Amino acid sequence: MGNQVQVTDQLHDYMVAHGMPLDEIATELVERTQQLGGVARMLTTADQAALLTTLTRLISARRAVEIGTFTGFSALAIARGLPADGQLICLDVSDEWTSIGRPYWQRAGVADRIELRIGDAHQSAAELDGEFDLAFVDADKPGYIDYFERLLPRIRPNGLLLFDNTLAGGRVVGLHDEDPVDRKEFNAHIARDDRVDVVMLGIGDGLTLVRKR
Repeated sequence: MGNQVQVTDQLHDYMVAHGMPLDEIATELVERTQQLGGVARMLTTADQAALLTTLTRLISARRAVEIGTFTGFSALAIARGLPADGQLICLDVSDEWTSIGRPYWQRAGVADRIELRIGDAHQSAAELDGEFDLAFVDADKPGYIDYFERLLPRIRPNGLLLFDNTLAGGRVVGLHDEDPVDRKEFNAHIARDDRVDVVMLGIGDGLTLVRKR
């Protein structure tokens, strides 16, 4: 096996600086979200946002769904990867947090690509219709298996499902006071599913790419 690079904070900053940069609008949305305090830890990282935009473009996605929108930073990244007539359906329970992102979607010129549905995300996911090219899930972790099972039939063959926070700060291995049982169960569930191919990336808090066969 090849050498594994230890990604220090300094090296991470270097990687972000030499990748797709955040523009003024995205930067301001990040800063606005950070003003919320501790809850801002739910914010998608800058390198993840760049990857979301790139993957959306790479698979020529025209229709996408996001579960867990928070302040709209990841939705902005996905919407920017869609064509002008593309559609992103965002499912979230909080009108307060999602309302923060809406002005930034407008400024970025992608608001007409985004449909926001406020309510219980599990119920909203069950009510989705049609076919999707891409799904991004960053919501309640105990619900990941349910989201996966609801979304997979809606994803086209060779489409992508992305699940955030699947490494749980590294607590999925070893002994820890806080055992992320939900993430362990989800990771095992999809790893043995012969309907999909799975790749786990050590980006952010762990991002799992799931390709529907």
